[in-house]
Amino acid sequence: MEMHQVRYFLAVARELNFTRAAESCNVAQPSLTRAIKQLEDELGGELFRRERNLSHLTELGHRMLPMLQQCYDSASTAKSLAQSIKSGAIAPLAIALSVTVNIMLLISFLSELVRAFPGIELRFYRGTNNEVAELLKKGEVEVALAGPHDETWERLDSWPLFTEPYRLVVASDHRLASIAGAVPPSELTKERLLCRSNCENSKELMQFLDERSARPKKKHDVWTEQDLAALLESNFGIGIAPKSSVLGMKAKQLDIDGLTIERTVYVYAVAGRQRSTAASTLIKMLRAADWRVIEEQLLRTNSSTVQAVT
Repeated sequence: MEMHQVRYFLAVARELNFTRAAESCNVAQPSLTRAIKQLEDELGGELFRRERNLSHLTELGHRMLPMLQQCYDSASTAKSLAQSIKSGAIAPLAIALSVTVNIMLLISFLSELVRAFPGIELRFYRGTNNEVAELLKKGEVEVALAGPHDETWERLDSWPLFTEPYRLVVASDHRLASIAGAVPPSELTKERLLCRSNCENSKELMQFLDERSARPKKKHDVWTEQDLAALLESNFGIGIAPKSSVLGMKAKQLDIDGLTIERTVYVYAVAGRQRSTAASTLIKMLRAADWRVIEEQLLRTNSSTVQAVT
């Protein structure tokens, strides 16, 4: 079945006259008639009953009309979309973020990207660090932000963006929030720990607590940062998280005495795979950014929000 056959069929169904249908399609009538006959042969029956001045659809024609109309509309939409993408009028960009990466860090870059590419259509994915790497490998996303992962694929390009410490996070009215300076690890044994299931450095953090006999004896396992925020604000426990991942939460960040564990966030892409202009632009902006300034701005915004709430 050829698309021009479908177009001719729809024209005849609309005009109910082969001559007028040929004129509307800007084609000679014999060519239109031949194309309709080929379509009928393929579908196994007549689509029209021909009359001198007026033709009408057969039962098969009536049944085929909505399906062939949908087929033609879908093909037209696909062609229009392809032309828009080729011309740059529409610039789709799929981005993957680790569940531990705060999307607030990207807002200024995404705003600049939307200004530079008015037709951009962003699509976001979330997953663990390894799941993010797999999305890149399969070509489902062009750019990803995540911490270290176990993927050893040699085509995976990575550029470090920033390294940050882990902080103790508590509700603003929690008893530990009033401690001046670093919190002694021994204070944590009295609390319930909100364990982040996707934490890149969970083993190192637990080892740090065990070496100081400071691991809380009770815990809740938390899958997302949103759940962590909700439980923290409700005083269900305390958390240990990277500095940037909890920006925006109505909670207080504190240092833990002796804790020096850090994590690095990278931007990832696939080497040798053609990238869209939007993807290349985003990667360049991320690599050129002063991340200390970005974090400080978000921290100030977060502090203002907490003060307004309290």
